[in-house]
Amino acid sequence: MDMDEIDRLARRRANAKMGWFVHAGVYLVVNLMLAALAVADGRAWAIYPALGWGVGLALHGATVWLLPAGGSLLESMAKREREKLAAASKGDPW
Repeated sequence: MDMDEIDRLARRRANAKMGWFVHAGVYLVVNLMLAALAVADGRAWAIYPALGWGVGLALHGATVWLLPAGGSLLESMAKREREKLAAASKGDPW
């Protein structure tokens, strides 16, 4: 890897991690507000959206923190998109 590739990969990883932190922050704020509403209502319904969204947050975290950045799936998807865009620029929509 040359320095430009290392820099691009580092930026991609940093952006992915920052995206997870934003997701986690929104999750906390929204679920705290829902919990406050549930307490005021006298029911424990707020646990359901917290659990459902928590699964999504955990999966997001797993892809950011556990899977290697620039993995083969991401690269193959990017390659297919580049091929589609190149074909579309030549007039072929597929």
